[in-house]
Amino acid sequence: GREVAVQKGTGRGRVRAALEEGDPLTRVSEAVFARFMSSLVNERERASVQYPSGKVGDMEACITLNTSGIEAVRDALYAAKLISYAQGFSLMRRASERNGWNLDYGTIANIWRKGCIIRSVFLERITQAFTMSPGLQTLLFDAFFHDRMDNALPALRRMVVACVFHGAPAPCFFPALGYF
Repeated sequence: GREVAVQKGTGRGRVRAALEEGDPLTRVSEAVFARFMSSLVNERERASVQYPSGKVGDMEACITLNTSGIEAVRDALYAAKLISYAQGFSLMRRASERNGWNLDYGTIANIWRKGCIIRSVFLERITQAFTMSPGLQTLLFDAFFHDRMDNALPALRRMVVACVFHGAPAPCFFPALGYF
């Protein structure tokens, strides 16, 4: 098909901010670039003809290669989610330090939880992390997040390997593992 992702500008603005702050916002950057790639319809169609062996692989084969199946995908996504939140709060921290904003990250997470876009229960853990340790450099240094990463990281690594092996793109897994 001729699927093309819509670009509203939010991600692009965050990537611009990350570049200005010198902060590696890899997951959002990858999402923005994937949207750009989706708009290259003619190039993608020509590439699929010119490189038929380069067709997108089978995600089911990636899951099977992990032997633990759907749990591996769930754990890999969880690790990627942890890293994504860590990246987002890292960007805010750098911007706050540079601009003297003195942001309260626990309150920000709490406000987001009551918002219309991100209502994740997970945000309560972020609020707790920054309340207990206001100077926390990254969520990945908090005990709760550290334990969760320890448990989920092997699945993320296995999923990246499986996706590479089977030729399946995994734009949420690759940059998450690269950042970690």
